[in-house]
Amino acid sequence: MNTARQGGPRIELQRSLPSKVAAISPFVDKLMLLIRKCGCVPESESDVEIALREALANAIVHGNHENPGKRVHVRWRCGPSEISIAVKDEGRGFDANKIADPTAPENTGSVHGRGIYLMKALMDEVRFEEGGVVVHMRKSTSQAANDAQRDSRE
Repeated sequence: MNTARQGGPRIELQRSLPSKVAAISPFVDKLMLLIRKCGCVPESESDVEIALREALANAIVHGNHENPGKRVHVRWRCGPSEISIAVKDEGRGFDANKIADPTAPENTGSVHGRGIYLMKALMDEVRFEEGGVVVHMRKSTSQAANDAQRDSRE
């Protein structure tokens, strides 16, 4: 049974938060409560939470430089087989290809690049758009990933 093709219930939400590091935890705590209630990706909720925290921290600190006049915008969509999250800041963006690999020996002492590395490790898809001001992340349920793998073999 391929739940992705059944098109079950979908929930979409858009919110924004101030460019304050202190705003991350209350925002994520509320959103994760909703995600848990919806049961989008029950076996991967902690992965989604960590990736979301990293994306928000990057947007607030590196994108908006904690400017109180700027906001971070979040669009979240939950379907029967996946969750997708887009985080957009109001900064200048960056070149994702120029972020150094934090696991390379010469970078182990660096404090930069770890958030993006974590997002990519925890989510099924991470891509940057609009010059780096938007990060899109997607996580599928294990069942959806298994169905997609099976469909690609048929």
